[in-house]
Amino acid sequence: MSYSSARFETHITVADSEMTAVDLLAAETELSKQTIKKIMLKGAVWLTIGKKTQRIRRAKRSLKPGQVLHLYYDKTVLEQIPAEPELVADFGRYSIWNKPCGLLSQGSLWGDHCTVTRWSEQHLKPERSAFVVHRLDRDANGLIILAHEKQAAARLSALFQSRDIDKRYRVWVEGEFPAESAESPVRVEQTLDGRDAVSYFTRIDFDPDKQRSLLDVRIETGRKHQIRRHVSGLGFPVVGDRLYGATQLTENLLLTAYYLAFDCPFSGEKRSFDLFGN
Repeated sequence: MSYSSARFETHITVADSEMTAVDLLAAETELSKQTIKKIMLKGAVWLTIGKKTQRIRRAKRSLKPGQVLHLYYDKTVLEQIPAEPELVADFGRYSIWNKPCGLLSQGSLWGDHCTVTRWSEQHLKPERSAFVVHRLDRDANGLIILAHEKQAAARLSALFQSRDIDKRYRVWVEGEFPAESAESPVRVEQTLDGRDAVSYFTRIDFDPDKQRSLLDVRIETGRKHQIRRHVSGLGFPVVGDRLYGATQLTENLLLTAYYLAFDCPFSGEKRSFDLFGN
């Protein structure tokens, strides 16, 4: 293995309890201690204790023989600078954010510093852990809920599972989407990855100069890339979609999660958020 490469991983079984995480990684790789400390803060170092593997960030984390230390180094990932999300509302147990295009919902083995969860952990006052309740594509923008305790994560996740959260989206798509049809809104029920998926599309505007349509979208389910895949299947890919539309693009994905409404699982109060203020 070459530690000078732009991407590598290493897994070290701890033998000496006198060494800290940063000391062991520096001894086993060609990386400096200062570099390793930065990597740890960006969430690319993990520790396996028994059957549990978790991210660790403290350079002086003590280790015990038999534990396994993991480092996932990807120069491209680690050098990325996170886009800044906007805090919409903070209810203590959970918060609502406006996630910009380019920011991830959650991290990977290779780091989490470019995620809305990590951003919230570093910037919310008082500081709190953050848990993903639902996801929004990296290239999409808009409203996302974060939980700050496990009970809140469980209750909010249950609302999504029971479809008791109203989610709406705005997307610009290529072409002239039908303004009226026998079925309005246009309902798409198409299995995605072996699971049922239902979406509804309504045209609210058309730009004849750019030959693109603005759609309001409601979904009953939340499958991976559901809106993008469903509307592309109709022949109207989302503008800026490199996966299901054109491959040579200069625009960002024009998909916004603009509306969320649900009953607070703790107080019962109605919560609703609309980025367009309608």
